Amino acid sequence: MLIILDYYIYLFPAKINTRLRILAGYMLFFFNSLAVILLDVSTSGGGGIQPFVGTCIIAACFGVANGHVQGGMTGDLSFMCPEFIQSFFAGVAASGAITSALRFMTKAAFESSQNGLRRGAMIFFSMSCFFELLCLPIVIFYRSKAASDGSLTVKADLAAGGIKSPLNSMSIDPAYIERLSTKQLLLQNIDYVMDLFLTYVVTISIVPGFLAEDTGSHSMGSWYVIVLIACSNAWDLIATYIPLIEQIKLTSRKGLLLAAISRFLLIPAFYYTAKYGDQGWMILLTSFLGLSSGYLTVCVLTEAPKGYKGPEQNALGNLLVLSLLGGIFWGAVLDWLWLIGKGW
Repeated sequence: MLIILDYYIYLFPAKINTRLRILAGYMLFFFNSLAVILLDVSTSGGGGIQPFVGTCIIAACFGVANGHVQGGMTGDLSFMCPEFIQSFFAGVAASGAITSALRFMTKAAFESSQNGLRRGAMIFFSMSCFFELLCLPIVIFYRSKAASDGSLTVKADLAAGGIKSPLNSMSIDPAYIERLSTKQLLLQNIDYVMDLFLTYVVTISIVPGFLAEDTGSHSMGSWYVIVLIACSNAWDLIATYIPLIEQIKLTSRKGLLLAAISRFLLIPAFYYTAKYGDQGWMILLTSFLGLSSGYLTVCVLTEAPKGYKGPEQNALGNLLVLSLLGGIFWGAVLDWLWLIGKGW
């Protein structure tokens, strides 16, 4: 398959339907949120192995949805204009901050009893489900607008925008489809790939697992973990806008890699803070975790595609998101290490 790669590049350029890929991902987000509510209603909020397995399946489907949307969006935005990625990830961070605020409201309104806690959680998912459904026509509109504004990455984009292009026909300019292979892009950008991978390994190995298990001494009761996660989300949002200031945007490849590696110092920092520190230090550390994660993500994803042709930028954007999601996966796996010595 690799030997005849040139044939497949000719066969499939600009034909991968990222428009449907992204829309399918958004719809899957909606149906997953709805499935959480239906599962809880059908089991009357009871525990047990079956609801647990169902919840795990839904969580896995959220991962599939995220892979569809984030990979497709980052690839397309890398092609159109790498700077657009900052806006996209700022939106991702904003959604985290907004849902944290939503969780504050639902918890405050229904915390008085166990049944109230369940009702608050279901209202939270219902509102999330409503916003996702509301966003679908907006996504469809802007995908069509991207096509009419000149996004030539996908035939479906052009059809949605109702415009004609040589890329819609069978005769494709060979100069357009000639690009570096994915392997070559990986080798040339291995440091960027490692930046994102290491950044999210550290972030997800701490949030949310560690925060739910080892938060140390505090006086906030059941609100403490929610406050910590909200601080992480809020500073993640702020950090996505910092690279817009060119003077403090980190563009050095060695600097980015060093910054990503140095974040591993946060792991012993969280451990000793939970053991010996108080809630103030924990909030400070969690805020810095979100700040550094959002900042490095935008710096890497806006710098890496520069200097490449459109199809290469698209492929590199997808490759970088793959490394990001790989970091999330392994971070979640390593999250279990915090449980060592807990007596379970």
